[in-house]
Amino acid sequence: QVQLQESGPGLVKPSQTLSLTCTVSGDSITSSNYAWSWIRQPPGKGLEWMGLITYTGTTYYSPALKSRTSIARDTSKNQFSLQLNSVTPEDAAAYYCARILWSGSSDYGIDYWGKGTLVTVSS
Repeated sequence: QVQLQESGPGLVKPSQTLSLTCTVSGDSITSSNYAWSWIRQPPGKGLEWMGLITYTGTTYYSPALKSRTSIARDTSKNQFSLQLNSVTPEDAAAYYCARILWSGSSDYGIDYWGKGTLVTVSS
């Protein structure tokens, strides 16, 4: 059973950097044909895909967030992380990490989700 657990501060001040970590168990983040993604959902709104890192370490980002987003991994800890720079109150959301079926640079859907972590942006 694959499990993903998000962790990080629940409160970030405007203009600062939001940093979250996803710890994966039950699978290796270097396992072939999977990618590891960050997705968020602001209150009252739909899901927004932010980006992913593949099993080879290649990253892809949402064009809307690319200038502020960085996804990295620590294979020794089986973790991947999200950094979102220059946050505003509009970045307040529930943030989820997820595993994606990945082959040939194509996404074949999410098969596992973390439970999510709520991030508030406020001074």
